[in-house]
Amino acid sequence: MTFVIPYPSIDPVLFQLGPLVIRWYALAYIGGLLLGWWYMRALATQSPVAAERDEVDDFLVWATLGVVLGGRLGYVLFYNPGFYLDNPSLIFAVWRGGMSFHGGLLGVAAAAALFAHRRGIRLLPFADLLACIAPIGLFLGRIANFINGELFGRVSEAPWAMVFPRGGPYPRHPSQLYEAGMEGAVLFVVLFFLRRREAVRRRAGLLTGVFLAGYGVARTIAELFRQPDIHLGFLSGGTTMGQWLSAPMLAAGVYLMVRARRET
Repeated sequence: MTFVIPYPSIDPVLFQLGPLVIRWYALAYIGGLLLGWWYMRALATQSPVAAERDEVDDFLVWATLGVVLGGRLGYVLFYNPGFYLDNPSLIFAVWRGGMSFHGGLLGVAAAAALFAHRRGIRLLPFADLLACIAPIGLFLGRIANFINGELFGRVSEAPWAMVFPRGGPYPRHPSQLYEAGMEGAVLFVVLFFLRRREAVRRRAGLLTGVFLAGYGVARTIAELFRQPDIHLGFLSGGTTMGQWLSAPMLAAGVYLMVRARRET
């Protein structure tokens, strides 16, 4: 079989200076947070105003903690609780890998709820701002997954399939790129154009609902091509953990969209 697109084998380490190691994956988190912060500051000026720019600045620290702590604890609880129950000292060893988007989402949601309560900000309009910036981090994170050669897809005969260094000798779907496209680029564009309409901005929770439902659908589709975690495998009916975790997001998204459309 001739592969049209060979795996590029990019070094996961961007550069190393003595004990200081800068990885693409870390830059994806940093870039997602900083670009999201910049974009959120721009969106905050639109009417109706959901938050002041100084409040967006202050929330950056909260968002960082929510993403990192939530992402790590989500991975521990959702994907490998038995291992970490036996090795509790490794729970916060984030440099060893293992982050969960669904955990990070819950972490940011908790941070946003607490922040909004303390600052007297309406939660749903504030959540709509966060929904619009979330695809930026998702896109960069999936590109970093691809560079790391992790979370690769199932064995495939597609002409664009790739042989990943850690995926054995068989060509596989570059599912990280599928997710970057659907969860990141497409979802960002959809939310960008919806946000431009003032009628949409005034329906608090609508954009949050679109993001949750959109991600739920995108992740469910992507999981059809992505190789399940080796220690979990397929669940009942050939489903995956990613699909199970995305189902509540889809339901919550539909609920918020219906709720928002009923508002006058």
